[in-house]
Amino acid sequence: MRVRRLAAWTALPLAATLGLAACGSGGDGGSGESDPNAAVRIEIAEPQHLVPTNTNETSGSQVLSALFSPLVDYDEANRPHEVAAESVTSSDNTVWTVKLKDGYTFHNGEKVTAESYIDAWNYGAYAPNGQNSSYFFEKIAGYDDLQGEQPKAKTLTGLKKVDDLTFTVTLSQPYSEFRTMLGYTAFYPLPKAAFSAPGVLAEGYEQAPIGQGAFRMKGSWQHDAKVEVEKYDAFPGQQPKVAGVEFRIYQQPTAAYADVLSDNLDVIKTIPTENLSTAGTDLGDRFQQSSASSLQVLAFPTFQKEFSNPEVRKAISMAIDRDEITRSIFKDSQQPARSFVSPVVAGYREDTIGAAGEFDPAKAKAMYEAAGGPKKIELSYNGDGGHKDWIDATCNQLKANLGVECVGTAEPKFADLLTKVTAKQPVGLFRMGWVMDYPSMENYLGPLYSSNGSSNYYGYSNPEFDKLLAEGATAPTEDEAVKKYQAAEDLLAEDMPVIPLRYGQNNFGHSTKVKNVEMDLFDRIDLLKIEAVK
Repeated sequence: MRVRRLAAWTALPLAATLGLAACGSGGDGGSGESDPNAAVRIEIAEPQHLVPTNTNETSGSQVLSALFSPLVDYDEANRPHEVAAESVTSSDNTVWTVKLKDGYTFHNGEKVTAESYIDAWNYGAYAPNGQNSSYFFEKIAGYDDLQGEQPKAKTLTGLKKVDDLTFTVTLSQPYSEFRTMLGYTAFYPLPKAAFSAPGVLAEGYEQAPIGQGAFRMKGSWQHDAKVEVEKYDAFPGQQPKVAGVEFRIYQQPTAAYADVLSDNLDVIKTIPTENLSTAGTDLGDRFQQSSASSLQVLAFPTFQKEFSNPEVRKAISMAIDRDEITRSIFKDSQQPARSFVSPVVAGYREDTIGAAGEFDPAKAKAMYEAAGGPKKIELSYNGDGGHKDWIDATCNQLKANLGVECVGTAEPKFADLLTKVTAKQPVGLFRMGWVMDYPSMENYLGPLYSSNGSSNYYGYSNPEFDKLLAEGATAPTEDEAVKKYQAAEDLLAEDMPVIPLRYGQNNFGHSTKVKNVEMDLFDRIDLLKIEAVK
């Protein structure tokens, strides 16, 4: 979800050695002198949204990471540390006090205050506003009263201003990881100028968001083309080493790769699968790899009759040879996934899906036929993400191993695919990728699989799963929480609402015109470290 969340392009998975640092070494664009007056060009896919509480995909969150500064961020051990916050404290894990650092201003000069956060969070939590990340405010007292078509209230009772730089957050139940959550995009503040009336977002705000980060908008969002930002000199935190960033929007990763090779683009965040075998030769030390938190899956529309039976879903999983696709398509640059959480978080276990993760075509076909699986399978994916090769390979395996007709269907953009699955339009199985919002098992389980999860696009609902997740969230220690989360993951293995396929590793590259290019666990380029070269 920065972190974050729904990944538009193929994410290439975690190295087998988990001791890797969160960021790569970045390589060197050359020995040239840094140019602080130059802007850099970074590829993204078309964002779905640029309002913090509505942004739950990685391209939008990359842009917002330039425009906003989080309350907390994470060190190389995935521990939170304060950034825009002076402190985040609690004596009981229920009432949290957030003290803000003084000196932060929005890009229109407006001072950042406690109300900037309270107003933004209330807007995000209010159900009629339809924000994708509303779920992340669920733990705050009063959230339930903001839900439904005609909510009982418009503001969260758990948010209280103490003074201009201090506010308290009262949770409906204790949650020991609340401070960790605050690095997520949904918890960014909004200025008064973002609203035309209390709780009403001003028309046009999303086209030119006003944040309090190291960069400010330069013009407005040019859809399907670019988003440009420039250095904000009044930013009180660490200043960037470049004058600005052009987030250039690409429909095809191969076009972005060609532009990096010709120095017409500075950073490609994901090397296309068809270029992986030659990237080391093409780019030399400008081809970089680092650990990532991403997980690629094929999701089932469990609300459709033909995919409502878990036995059908398990049979399809068993008919897919993950290892072969990893070898043939991804050139062994990926790690096959047989669990629902990434190895980068505490509590990860190998092969939690058990037999459903074993490639057994004979057993898969027998199970599929016995369970009444459909004669035709459609695999939908976003065409702007470099997924065609592995989707085609998966379809070929399903044809051969299940005796079904299988077709891959590309939607032009990831936003288009999300729009269809949100409306529950028939798309068959659909490709999804998740990048963690904050480092916790709960973040892989809650948003994706809880009954009201913000990114539960498949209609999965299991009351016992919800119960275990809630018990984990309120557990007094991390160890006790992990046990509950693992029990919840075991239920997912029984129900198989999605098929885990691959864990992510960042495979990125850059031109000769930049250096110190680093990418974090959340699929974001570090905009405070990157430098332009003269």
